[in-house]
Amino acid sequence: MRVSSLSQAASAALFLSFAVSFSGALLVAQGATGWMRPPDAIARLVEAPPPPDTSLSPQRQWLVSVTREALPSVEVVARPYEKLAGLRIDPEVRGRQLSARTMGITLRSFATGKEHAVAVPPGHWSGPVWSADDRAFVLLRSAPGGAELWVADPATEAPRRVDGLRVSTLFGGALSWLPDQHRLLVLALAPGEAPPRPQTPSGPQVQVTTKGQRAQVRTFQDLLQDAHDEAAFEFFATSQPTIVDPANGSTVKVAAPAMWTRLESSPDGSLLLGERLERPFSFVVPWTSFPRTVEMLDKTGTVVRTVARAPLQESVPIGGVPTGPRSVDWLPMQPHTLAWTEALDGGDPKRDAEARDRVVMLAEPAGEPRTWFTTQHRSAGVSHGANGHTAIATEFDRKTRRQRVWEFDSHDPSRPGRMLYERSTQDAYGDPGRPIGEHRTDGQSVLRMRDGRMFLAGEGASPNGNRPFVDEWVVADGVKRRLFEAAEKRHESFVGFLDDAGGRALVRSESPTESPSLVVVDLATGSRDVLVRFPDPAADFTAKVEKRLLRYEREDGVPLSGTLYLPPGRAADEKLPVLVWAYPLEYAQASDAGQVRASPYRHLRLAGASHLFLLLHGYAVFDDAAMPIVGPVQTANDTFVQQVQMNARAAVKALVAEGCIDEKRIAVAGHSYGAFMTANLLAHTDLFAAGIARSGAYNRTLTPFGFQNEERTYWEAPAVYQAMSPFAHADRIDEPLLLIHGADDDNPGTFPLQSQRLFIAIKGHGGTARLCMLPNEGHGYRARENVLHCLAEMCAWLDTHVKSRR
Repeated sequence: MRVSSLSQAASAALFLSFAVSFSGALLVAQGATGWMRPPDAIARLVEAPPPPDTSLSPQRQWLVSVTREALPSVEVVARPYEKLAGLRIDPEVRGRQLSARTMGITLRSFATGKEHAVAVPPGHWSGPVWSADDRAFVLLRSAPGGAELWVADPATEAPRRVDGLRVSTLFGGALSWLPDQHRLLVLALAPGEAPPRPQTPSGPQVQVTTKGQRAQVRTFQDLLQDAHDEAAFEFFATSQPTIVDPANGSTVKVAAPAMWTRLESSPDGSLLLGERLERPFSFVVPWTSFPRTVEMLDKTGTVVRTVARAPLQESVPIGGVPTGPRSVDWLPMQPHTLAWTEALDGGDPKRDAEARDRVVMLAEPAGEPRTWFTTQHRSAGVSHGANGHTAIATEFDRKTRRQRVWEFDSHDPSRPGRMLYERSTQDAYGDPGRPIGEHRTDGQSVLRMRDGRMFLAGEGASPNGNRPFVDEWVVADGVKRRLFEAAEKRHESFVGFLDDAGGRALVRSESPTESPSLVVVDLATGSRDVLVRFPDPAADFTAKVEKRLLRYEREDGVPLSGTLYLPPGRAADEKLPVLVWAYPLEYAQASDAGQVRASPYRHLRLAGASHLFLLLHGYAVFDDAAMPIVGPVQTANDTFVQQVQMNARAAVKALVAEGCIDEKRIAVAGHSYGAFMTANLLAHTDLFAAGIARSGAYNRTLTPFGFQNEERTYWEAPAVYQAMSPFAHADRIDEPLLLIHGADDDNPGTFPLQSQRLFIAIKGHGGTARLCMLPNEGHGYRARENVLHCLAEMCAWLDTHVKSRR
């Protein structure tokens, strides 16, 4: 379905139709379009350049810094695009929708300490994609006709374009270096023009279902609508596998054009693993559920084995997985061995089974697959150690939220597995951390290992907040040794090791009064050298913001927490208005729900449409106020309303106890499921003076086959769906509610209709509400003008209904 940009007149009409007069000079119209701006102090920071994104090259020779503009303009966000099979495609560039431009790329050599800019103009760049030996990198630039491929030597030459080639970026993984690290395997765009949409329809759209064919799917958006959409999707999805030699620009076609979603070389370079989509398509599920074929091909593109033919996946059980091979991958450190996972329970989590999955190996294309191991619960993936033997496998039980982690031998599949540990995935305090990976010079990604030791990086959650760490872990006996822990009263997260021996580490370090910097830490001596400091345009303000980690309990004894921010300049006896910002999360047990998952020592970062900008407008903000829903996965939502009520009462009580918050001037707000929570709290409590709900879903009958972690259908639990739907209780929403929604929201379930209908329901019962539909926005807000407008709406709403209240 084609979506065109709004004309200036239409944009003006849209905003003026919702315009409301606010007193004061807060809302300033920008021209005739109806855009509004928040106070200058907020607007300047929204538009300020953000700090660069940084990364390490594979062999840690280079630090890459990529600087982007803060936000794209509405002209970029409103470019014409196609909604096809769950994707939003810019037809001019034959790729995903454009976003913020890259303004510059710099490289810093760890060997010399020198830094230089990569000679590329501002534009929509992605990358760099490094060769595994750090010898070269490539960039992709979105341009009319398709993404251009640019290649460079990091030390000696500026990037140069590979002419005569455009790259398909629709599905990600558009290119990779072959094992020789000199040539690239690229999904090139096939020539041709997108099919034009007929001026007149060829007939009605017809869908058919027959008795016994169940397709209980979530409420996906941007789906195919008709035969033209099917033809357009096939055109944009089709690519030509090609081997490119960047040194001379030569290209060799491999295999035939098809709807390739993936193409990867085996570790020894003798075979390719390809995955391609096939018809028939679907009008009820996105492209990720379309039929697909997985094949092994030789270097000429000839199929040597078909690994899987997956049919259309409209009937996968709720919370389940498809049958047949899934997660097919090459095993690293072996020439061309494949491994994949298969369901043993029909993919149905409700079916009783001694083992839910098996993991299979295939050593040779002409061989027979053999079962490597089975898992009692659902397999959650396998990672492989650099020693070529150790394989770390995880299984996950959705009902209990517990995981088991096992060790297997990938070179000796007959060797029994050994369970390393079992834990609740929601137990933040007991999280051992994630294994640290590394890149071999032949391109294989593996878990870092040295003499039987692996390395773990974790958040270090505790009742006093996060204190990140790096541990050395002897897999054989489980003994751990702490290599690094964040300094006292700082938040310091691990970025990467800087040498093979692991003697130096790169760490991102920050504190409430210091903006982030990259620091080189000598792990033996603890000495530190600051490598890069990131400027903070709001430093004079954020350094003076007071930050308090609040810990409290709700009435049934479940421990809760949240972070209270207080703006500077407050008189000692002043009681402030406050915005409570929250998002409900489900927990299987109360002990996990009450754990602190924040850090009081992070530097305050203001960006995008963040609610924390309200600190600049005189409001306190209670951020990430805990809103746990505790209980078994199958029935936790039976008490959703009662639990959010208890959470809210406890939060308000804790805020008032601080002595600096005005109990009569408390507002509540959230985005997505947090917006859903906000509307419920206004309908079922009298705790708040007003609310702000951004991009929520309020009528659960419109998401009848589940939502969030709810796996029961509407017909299995109609009373729960009704009780949880604030739309059904709109007559009880008697506090002012601001509804903000992206007019083109693409998130499953949060249709723009959700906010529009709740607004009409509140209006129909004489309530106070305001509806703002941000043009061309999806679930998150991207355009600079829309972000500024959103913040202006929030400031004005709270000034009118909260700050002025006495």
